[in-house]
Amino acid sequence: MLLSEAVTQGPEFFSFAPGLILFPVIGLLINMFFGGRMKERTIGILASTASGLSFLTAVLLAVSLLSHPEGMIIPLAEWISIGELQVNWTMRVDTLSATMMLVVSGVGTLIHIYAIGYMHEDVRFKGDLNRYQRFFVFFNLFIAAMMILVSADNYLMLFVGWEGVGLCSYLLIGFWYDKDLLGRPGIENALAGSKAFIANRIGDFGFLMAGFTMFWTFRTMTFSEVFSQVHHIAETQPGAILAITLFMLLGVAGKSAQLPLFVWLPDAMAGPTPVSALIHAATMVTAGVYLVARSAPLYTAVPDAQSVVAWVGGVTALFAATIAVGQTDLKKVLAYSTISQLGFMVAAVGMGAYVAGMFHLVTHAFFKALLFLSAGSIILGIERGHHHLDHGDHNDEEVFDPGDMRLMGGLRKRMPVTFWVFLVGAVALAGIPPLAGFFSKDEILAEAFQLNFPVYILLAIAAFLTAFYMGRQVWLVFFGDPRHPAAEHAEESPPIITVPLIALAVLASMGGMLNLPGVHTFTLWQEHTFEAFHLHLHHGEFNPWIALISTGLAVVAIFLAWLLYGRKPLEENQPDPLRKILGPVFTGMNRKWYVDEIYETLIINRYIDLAKFLSIKVDWDFWHDWFHDKVIAASYRQGARFLAGPIDLGIIDGISKGLAKFFQSLATQFRKLQTGYVRNYALAVFAGVVVILGYLILQ
Repeated sequence: MLLSEAVTQGPEFFSFAPGLILFPVIGLLINMFFGGRMKERTIGILASTASGLSFLTAVLLAVSLLSHPEGMIIPLAEWISIGELQVNWTMRVDTLSATMMLVVSGVGTLIHIYAIGYMHEDVRFKGDLNRYQRFFVFFNLFIAAMMILVSADNYLMLFVGWEGVGLCSYLLIGFWYDKDLLGRPGIENALAGSKAFIANRIGDFGFLMAGFTMFWTFRTMTFSEVFSQVHHIAETQPGAILAITLFMLLGVAGKSAQLPLFVWLPDAMAGPTPVSALIHAATMVTAGVYLVARSAPLYTAVPDAQSVVAWVGGVTALFAATIAVGQTDLKKVLAYSTISQLGFMVAAVGMGAYVAGMFHLVTHAFFKALLFLSAGSIILGIERGHHHLDHGDHNDEEVFDPGDMRLMGGLRKRMPVTFWVFLVGAVALAGIPPLAGFFSKDEILAEAFQLNFPVYILLAIAAFLTAFYMGRQVWLVFFGDPRHPAAEHAEESPPIITVPLIALAVLASMGGMLNLPGVHTFTLWQEHTFEAFHLHLHHGEFNPWIALISTGLAVVAIFLAWLLYGRKPLEENQPDPLRKILGPVFTGMNRKWYVDEIYETLIINRYIDLAKFLSIKVDWDFWHDWFHDKVIAASYRQGARFLAGPIDLGIIDGISKGLAKFFQSLATQFRKLQTGYVRNYALAVFAGVVVILGYLILQ
């Protein structure tokens, strides 16, 4: 049932909020039902337009917030009403949610446009219009689900969006479900999608437990009603809030790929490159960071939970950075970089530096989307070069991986536009001023230096490694001589791909201006939301020494990368020079510290063993002799003896025999009234008449 009033006050733009979700839904429905009759380019344009209209709606809402920074609650419909549980489908538009709306829809639209060209050129596509149609349906669904998540006014509605992006990740990571990573027949991609789905379900268990505990404690799941009770509950039931926040952390670990549930995100590279950019940069993986920031009053009430969150983020940032150093696949380096940068964000919001964490979320969306899409452009360029090779220039039987950096080199001249935009993203990620990554990462480091020095050390080392592996990647991919004929014949991508890259490069270059030291525009923007819940935000002042140290570390790291990979570029079939220096340590980095193998040995294989034991594959004679005869039959016999004794004979038979004796004695007494003599019956009738007359006379 629709509520009678949607918006009571404020600019009319707030009433446009449902368009955030409605436009992508309309786009996916049109493509779903009519896409088969459209041209390929029309399908992509329609999906991009739907996402663009969602972005336009987010811009209008942000404009409305300039005059009404307190935000607006927009109830749309009654949803769940069961006893004390009253949950409405209500949208919350404030500066925190509007930030996410702008990032998701804005960067998401650029990725949509890029995908029009990329999916057409993907070697696995081959003109399959049904797949093309399905891809953009899933893309629009992803945007719609993410908009539900960030616009929710209660945890249950947020969970709907949370599950929606989880479903979309499964559909998109396993999009080429019948092919392997190189486009050959196989189930590798399908398994990667399943891995993401399972890992996220573990995290979702944590979210559900947090929701159950929250309703048990607060009797509501609406943000404002929960937060208004936090102070009282923190004094009377501090353990309940600690449990809620730690359960939430499990959900964050699953969705935002933190230890120990990060293992799904590198395998997400199985999906098309636009999927990698959408998941890693603008949408799904940032949901966990947003959840902690949105739940700031809960985390602020329990410093122990904040400390745990900060340590999880710090350790994840360093751990993933070490793995990125040893990778040879172009997109895998960026995948582990994403995990590391998410660690920075989680550490920030865990320390209470919510603005710093959200600021890095925004800038990271710019330069990481740029890097992933640039990586896709590189792969397409090399695939084009490989396609145009003469048969005499290469071995037709070789397994050619266009994402292997060891086969690249020299692309600076072959793909100049992609080179420059990739360089902008790499420098921004490395934290070199004045690009966006410097300002947001430096703000987190400055906050960590003041609030949690051990975590600062972890993040500083991770920042050093970040600059090193990005320098290594740039030298391997773009400099030196081509190490494979396909790289030598690589071609630049068309404008439909390079134009979105240029737009993202501009954002990655200028995004730091959102929160310049001394101006703090982004900080002032976010304050309106956090102060509404009576939170005092910690303002980390610009520390020139921290900035100088972080920049110095980045420059040294890039210089070391140049010494190893740039001064004397890698030649064909030459082993990685870092392997000679680090030996088994580099092997551990390259093998991802054997985390997948450990999980497989301790968890997956043991689960398989249990399944085999309980399945029909177990020897039937053993199963019958041991389990049936000794366990089931023996238990049945013991149970039968017990039931036959006190239960059957004592209780059941006792009740039936007791009832029989009772009615037998009752019948004996009533039998005395049935004598068979008429005079006795006449006397009884006469006595009855006398009693009735006496009663009437006395009345």
